[in-house]
Amino acid sequence: MSIPTLAITLGDVAGIGPEITAKALLGHDDLRARCVPVVVGDADAMRRAVSALGADPAAVRVIGTPAEATNTPGVIELLQAGPSLADVPVGELSAAAGDGAYRFVVEACRLARDGQVDAIVTPPLNKAAMHAGGHKWPGHTELLAHEFGVENFSLVLSAGDLYFFHLTTHVSLRQAIENITPERTRNVLDLAGAFTAALGRPDEAIGLAGLNPHAGENRLFGDEDADILAPAVEEARGRGINAHGPLPADALIPAAVKGKWNMVVACYHDQGHAPFKAVYGDDGVNITVGLPVVRVSVDHGTAFDIAGQGIAREASLVLAIERAAELAPGWDHVWQTAQKTAS
Repeated sequence: MSIPTLAITLGDVAGIGPEITAKALLGHDDLRARCVPVVVGDADAMRRAVSALGADPAAVRVIGTPAEATNTPGVIELLQAGPSLADVPVGELSAAAGDGAYRFVVEACRLARDGQVDAIVTPPLNKAAMHAGGHKWPGHTELLAHEFGVENFSLVLSAGDLYFFHLTTHVSLRQAIENITPERTRNVLDLAGAFTAALGRPDEAIGLAGLNPHAGENRLFGDEDADILAPAVEEARGRGINAHGPLPADALIPAAVKGKWNMVVACYHDQGHAPFKAVYGDDGVNITVGLPVVRVSVDHGTAFDIAGQGIAREASLVLAIERAAELAPGWDHVWQTAQKTAS
């Protein structure tokens, strides 16, 4: 049985992306039994990171297509995407690095659309650098959705068997409230239901966090929970999805951390991200549900303050690679459901 080919974008080369990629691919040979990793990025930046770790830069081998990858331990096989970024300084915000990070993602998406890779794994990019490079995307997730032409998707944070879906992500809190509509809530609950089915757990309970304190407390603290979230949950249950809520977030999320819920839907970025990162740190990854291919990312940033020092930890990237390889074979069901809910 063949193993999936993964496109690993290099991220912002001024940050820790090249370093953690080098550590993951040179220090974790067991990954080779699960997938064929192919880096999409810049060879000079990759060689610089390998050298900084005290390894031989000759370990970086430039290839022309993913099909040329041999999956040899101790070798980083890389597709060059655009001009060299050898002159980008490490640890500084750079428009050139931001442009490069954008190009790496776009090329990985092209490879996925062409059927040359089965999943995409993304080390971190820097949003300000990407904007300085002329690409005004809020983040990876929105750029990926654009490249694949999809509108129904959700950022999902995951650690072990715990998954945090999000109704909204990289928008202001005011905009997030406006974006929480019956249609959006319905679509994300459908995605969560499809995802649990793809994991082989179609009856998994899905807890939707309330938007307002105490899930509105019977309209004392707002009407959105009663008028938008509760009806969407009832509709989802009518479609066979084991959805519950809206539930007070300060009760639901601690219960999920204790193992009482595996599937949680947060209403906005910090409602999900803040507690998740506080508890799981490097033990978490970021999955985009709703794309035609698996995309898994680290759940941390570019860390300019420690870039180039050899101290960045690759644990989240290793987990991202492992999770992408695990999810790729059964991803078609999630994608088909995303298409149905978008129609």
